[in-house]
Amino acid sequence: MNQNNDTFPIHAYGKSELALLYFPTASSAHTAVNHLMSWIKRCTGLLEQLRAVGYQKTAKFFTPREVGLIVEYLGCP
Repeated sequence: MNQNNDTFPIHAYGKSELALLYFPTASSAHTAVNHLMSWIKRCTGLLEQLRAVGYQKTAKFFTPREVGLIVEYLGCP
């Protein structure tokens, strides 16, 4: 994982798009999303922050604010 947050562009990402950045060797986009969401669920502080900014688990995209929180807690992909 690249830990330099200064070079990772923070903008809206589709869940699959961001998940594949974190898990590029996943067998499918669906698997990558499952892995990413598992990480997020285990990081209770991150999950609380995401919910506080309006994250809905059925959303197909992460907003720039949500991506910023994910990168803050999990580091850059």
